[in-house]
Amino acid sequence: MKHFFQYLFSYAGLGLLWLLHWLPLPLLRGLGWCLGWLLFLLGRERRRIARINLDLCFPQWTKAQRGRVLRRHFLVFAQALLDRTLFWWAPRARLERIIRLKGAEYLKREDGCPTLILAPHFVGLDAGGAMMTMSTPLVSVYSNQKNPVFNAVLLGGRLRFNGPLLLSRQDGMRRALKAMKEGMPFYYLPDMDFGRKESIFIPFFGVQAATITGVSRLVRATGAKVVPCITRLVPDGYEVELLPPWENFPGESVEADTYFMNQFIEAQVLTMPEQYFWLHKRFKTRPVRGESRIY
Repeated sequence: MKHFFQYLFSYAGLGLLWLLHWLPLPLLRGLGWCLGWLLFLLGRERRRIARINLDLCFPQWTKAQRGRVLRRHFLVFAQALLDRTLFWWAPRARLERIIRLKGAEYLKREDGCPTLILAPHFVGLDAGGAMMTMSTPLVSVYSNQKNPVFNAVLLGGRLRFNGPLLLSRQDGMRRALKAMKEGMPFYYLPDMDFGRKESIFIPFFGVQAATITGVSRLVRATGAKVVPCITRLVPDGYEVELLPPWENFPGESVEADTYFMNQFIEAQVLTMPEQYFWLHKRFKTRPVRGESRIY
């Protein structure tokens, strides 16, 4: 009976979300704005996490400055959250109107060199993913959701265009490496705390952060070029920008490469600090075991 009600509520929630995708974008964004304020007022724990992250990363800012970014973050996070209904169900023609791509030429590799699309965790990440799958077949990695109904919808939404190869984190990197060598770009998310395994501690805004070394290791294994992908939420949709491939990468060591990556992400965050994903416990894993918890 417990599972019956779980599925019932899940499908009811999905039905409501499906209805939202028919709304004009301004109205959908208005609902997102209201939801953002609700989450800010009621989401005490996530508000605390985001505030700690901002305090750690921007101690030079005034408390009022950090507070403004914190509130704005909840608003754009909620707007991007409701916009996902478009990526799951809206027709391709509508998505191409509201998601605009700049730098598409960097996806085309005449030399046959593999491509790693580096996509930091900005709130518009799913819009960037939708645009990339509309542009080219690619490979990417996803995290399984606890709710099987929502997990199926998320996967279905990400598989709509060009038959991307989606691998769970439990699958490992072998199939991803093979796909890259066969010419599929890898849409890679590099900047979350996945614990000590395969991570090293690199400063992020001056704070030691457990950082996965996958970018450096994948490039060293495949000879891929790193093409950054930055997605911005804007009033009339999203702007997805592919930047020129990194030069002189990889460098002298995995540690140097990972430091370079974090420095690059920092520079992008400073262009739109309210749109970075501050709700994640980015500094949860500490360099010294037994060290006092940040959160």
